Amino acid sequence: MTLSPTLIKAIILFPLNVMGVIPGLILWFTVKLESHQFKFIQLALGGPLIILGLYIICITVFLFTDYGKGTPAPYSPPKILVVIGIYKFVRNPMMIGVWSVLIGETVLFMNVGILIWFLIFVAASIFFVAIWEEQDLEKRFGEPYRQYKKQVPRWLPRIRS
Repeated sequence: MTLSPTLIKAIILFPLNVMGVIPGLILWFTVKLESHQFKFIQLALGGPLIILGLYIICITVFLFTDYGKGTPAPYSPPKILVVIGIYKFVRNPMMIGVWSVLIGETVLFMNVGILIWFLIFVAASIFFVAIWEEQDLEKRFGEPYRQYKKQVPRWLPRIRS
């Protein structure tokens, strides 16, 4: 995977803000730093969710850049419809990865503010995908995307490809 300026800009604009800056600001304004201690259960449950989410995001970014010849950003989308790898099981693995990180941060920090941000982001993601992204993909890729939509679920991964 090549870290082009376009990809770096896409990473800074979306995942860094959604999973880093916004939760960081929420923590900054809601938690006394010296009073926060990680408990084993929080770390044991939240940590793996964050790691899993970051792993999924890395896989999807790699597929978008190397196979799809684009980025996750709407201003530089893949030129080739990505239906390989994790995309054989679910149509929106990148969002699922982000959700996993956010719920992992919620558990890790036991923070209601991050939980609210997670719920807002999930609702916005569902709305965005249904209203804009899928229509855009149909315009760009036509019948291959319509067939893909029929075969692969939007949010809940299927067990077999």
